[in-house]
Amino acid sequence: MNAAPLDLASWSQARLDEVEAALERWVPADAPAGLGDAMRYAVLDGGKRLRPLLVLAAAEAVRGQPQAALRAACAVELIHAYSLVHDDMPCMDNDVLRRGKPTVHVQFGEAQALLAGDALQALAFELLLPGDDELPATVSARLCRLLAQAAGAQGMAGGQAIDLASVGLALDQAALEDMHRKKTGALLQASVLMGAASGVLDSRAHDALADYGAALGLAFQVVDDILDVVADSATLGKTAGKDAANDKPTFVSLMGLDAARAYAQSLIERAHAALQRSGLDDTRALAALARQVVQRSF
Repeated sequence: MNAAPLDLASWSQARLDEVEAALERWVPADAPAGLGDAMRYAVLDGGKRLRPLLVLAAAEAVRGQPQAALRAACAVELIHAYSLVHDDMPCMDNDVLRRGKPTVHVQFGEAQALLAGDALQALAFELLLPGDDELPATVSARLCRLLAQAAGAQGMAGGQAIDLASVGLALDQAALEDMHRKKTGALLQASVLMGAASGVLDSRAHDALADYGAALGLAFQVVDDILDVVADSATLGKTAGKDAANDKPTFVSLMGLDAARAYAQSLIERAHAALQRSGLDDTRALAALARQVVQRSF
């Protein structure tokens, strides 16, 4: 049974401080030929850190092992950061602004950006396999598999491939949702399931958390499409209006702004319903994070 209402700002700040300290510690400054500078530029001092917060919230809901959860939180953020570095490059989305500062390829050059993304991806899995007795081998293996599946051909990379192939096309809602379940939703859902994997839970709770992660992941993308229309670049920390400029299909272009907002709200309601049937004692942080996702667009 959930207790008193959660102060999300205080809850988040305490966990963000822990994540930032760990990333500062684990992302190397001494990688050769300036590579460490590019890696740290891509990861540190920026971003909402939603994925790490989802990992930690799910871990707390299942009373998971804290060190496993922290490593999983940092690993998923490294995968997210690597994906942004590569997505921003001229061969992909060709963007010049990310997290309120020049993108990595603008700051360090394309070759160094490519290598920084590669190194961050490798480091993510290294964190999940610390090479000592800190994490049980079965937990490390489960975390690695969840992260690899979310990042690979049936997840983020596959979704990005669909996205690049869909420029100028009029996708229907089913096709658009399939693309974004892979491109954006898979890593968000994996964040929840990786947090859950730091503890022990039954099939009912696992399935409910998977449904929560899927609904939240899709809602996040709907809200991103809304913000691309209604917010400016300074607010977003990235280039606003680029989806329309690049003739990309979005939930706003498909549904219209008001219907997209209503759809995002319905997805968050679906996420909350999943938490209610999970049987877990305290899902306040997960519920609050879901509300925060949709409130960005209103």
